[in-house]
Amino acid sequence: MGETRLTFKRYEKKYLLTREQYEKLFRALEDHIVPDQYFRSTVCSLYYDTDDYALIRHSIEAPVYKEKLRLRSYGVPGPEDTVFIELKKKYKGMVYKRRLTMSAAAAAAYLAGKAPPPEKSQMTREIDWFLHENAVRPKAYIACDRTAWVAKDDPELRITFDEDLRWRERDLDLTLGSAGEPLTAPGNVLMEIKIPGTAPLWLAHLLSELSLFPTGFSKYGTCYRDHILSEYFNGVINCV
Repeated sequence: MGETRLTFKRYEKKYLLTREQYEKLFRALEDHIVPDQYFRSTVCSLYYDTDDYALIRHSIEAPVYKEKLRLRSYGVPGPEDTVFIELKKKYKGMVYKRRLTMSAAAAAAYLAGKAPPPEKSQMTREIDWFLHENAVRPKAYIACDRTAWVAKDDPELRITFDEDLRWRERDLDLTLGSAGEPLTAPGNVLMEIKIPGTAPLWLAHLLSELSLFPTGFSKYGTCYRDHILSEYFNGVINCV
């Protein structure tokens, strides 16, 4: 296994596929891709937001600049297992993501303001500033089962497929399992293409031939718009 990467600067394009589209696309991709070093995983994410969901409301307005904070693990962690605090920013289409590693228990305590980080760094200063400017707490848990691939001719080109997207608004703790309610229609697969620059011609031609076009799909945005929002306005969620 390679060294864990903690900083990212790249373009990310998302495609929400039906099962039929996914199977047809994967057959065409097979000659161009190989498994990533983190090939199969259950990606578990805990999204932080304000009580009135200010961060996601701003994000879905498609501003030039937006940012979000989440706690992520690959597999369900125990309290002492490593998780990632991720501060993700997007500016003019470019995604900047920085990660900080901690135990699940330490990360939850730090983000709740109950404990300092194990050590100070540029990353903890950025997170501290974000927490100072935004009174956030866990608001949604989202999980999916992922397979990850890289291009044979360019290891910087990464393609992931997320299936069984699910969410919950209770038990907002990464250590409490990966169960949840369906986030998308049965059979849907979310493909993400992640690359520092432009896509190679073979990939562009393949997507064009199959009439596949990127979407603005966001896991947390979809969770908020399709599930949380109706409960929020119907008074089911108490935000006081």
